[in-house]
Amino acid sequence: MKNIIVVLICLTFLTSCSTDSLNTSDFEAGDTFTDSDIRVVQLDTMTVDFSTMKFDSIDTSQSVRMLVGKYNDPIFGAVKAASFLELVPTSYFIDTDAEYDSITFLLRPDNYHYNDTLLLNTIHINQLSENMKPADGINFYNTSKIDFEEEDLGRTTYYPRPMNTDSLEIKLTDVLGQELFDDLQLKKITNYDEFKNYFYGITVQPDADDNGSIIGFSLTSNMRLYYTIATENERTQYYTDFYVNTSSSPLPFFNQISADEPIDYLKTLIDQEINLHSSKTDNQSFIQSGMGIATRLEFPYIKSVFDIPGQGTLLDASLRIAPAIRSYTDALALRDTLSVFIVDQNNELTSQLYSTDGSVAQAILNKENQEFNDIYYELPLSGYLEELLSVDQESSDALILLPSNYNSTVDRFVLNTDINSQGTTLELTYAIYDEDE
Repeated sequence: MKNIIVVLICLTFLTSCSTDSLNTSDFEAGDTFTDSDIRVVQLDTMTVDFSTMKFDSIDTSQSVRMLVGKYNDPIFGAVKAASFLELVPTSYFIDTDAEYDSITFLLRPDNYHYNDTLLLNTIHINQLSENMKPADGINFYNTSKIDFEEEDLGRTTYYPRPMNTDSLEIKLTDVLGQELFDDLQLKKITNYDEFKNYFYGITVQPDADDNGSIIGFSLTSNMRLYYTIATENERTQYYTDFYVNTSSSPLPFFNQISADEPIDYLKTLIDQEINLHSSKTDNQSFIQSGMGIATRLEFPYIKSVFDIPGQGTLLDASLRIAPAIRSYTDALALRDTLSVFIVDQNNELTSQLYSTDGSVAQAILNKENQEFNDIYYELPLSGYLEELLSVDQESSDALILLPSNYNSTVDRFVLNTDINSQGTTLELTYAIYDEDE
């Protein structure tokens, strides 16, 4: 049996070679391989095409939280998030002896936050002026619009404490509270259909002048109508809760997410089929979850490995992508993982990418050398590249990078794709055998 020589092909961006990734390879050498002549080849013509694309809209009615707030981002512009929701009462009965007290809205933080929570945020609660019906009859999106009354039902200015589990209670106008109380007590509203046709719902809006943070609130947040019933010796307080409707179909809830006046590069993303190549963006690509901005990856010359004489076996493949230096801060934080999805030639999302072991593929943030600004996302790609190599026809699909909960966050990333810096490297571990004589 001849000795096996492992070949590390350093593609495009790699300046030094290593065999560390071999330790994670699932490759098993067979007789055909071990009885063959081996050849070591180093390629420098391979490339990874990076671009930025933007979905026309993303479904935010499936979000796991309410998002409310506004801040100014140096890259992505004035980022704003507001929630629109239909409410459902827990009961349509109020005792005839009850007397109206007050009405409030309780917002419950769910720990999610983005940007500077040391700055003041203002919240406005406004009544919707139209029923919550999606324009396409199916879903609401980050771009959906529902009209609402200009006059506030309630408002508050506060310092966010997102890790605090206490509720933020906002007093609402007694005009609304008294009307709801009377209609329930007098049995003018006795079921869901009557209620939703009378009270369309609310929107929770940031202030137009805010420049603080975007805060996540639980979908268990609710409106609460307080009333009292007097007995001979005391007066007892009761309440009726109005919860976010998360059971109807289509779901009458969504987060509206927008970003005004981003940098000029991002203003060109006016259609989902536009791929803004990193060569036109100073060797950068961009991600913003709530807006549906994603980094797109293609491997147009992967099959050039077949130009090497002999047969080859891909043992391992790993892509490293570094965030642009000074593009992130403690407030504009990097997340530990990015999910990987497959899109077609029109940038329609088709599926999530899975690793060879069946688990969901993720780009994982490596911060071992953070003190030297050596931070990068590492993405295993052997299964995906093996599939590209195994098909006869050139694939029109591509990969995109987004946070897994992209419809429930406003996380943003700027990635460095510069081949002349500590940007991106694609490392393939490839074995060549049976060289033609």
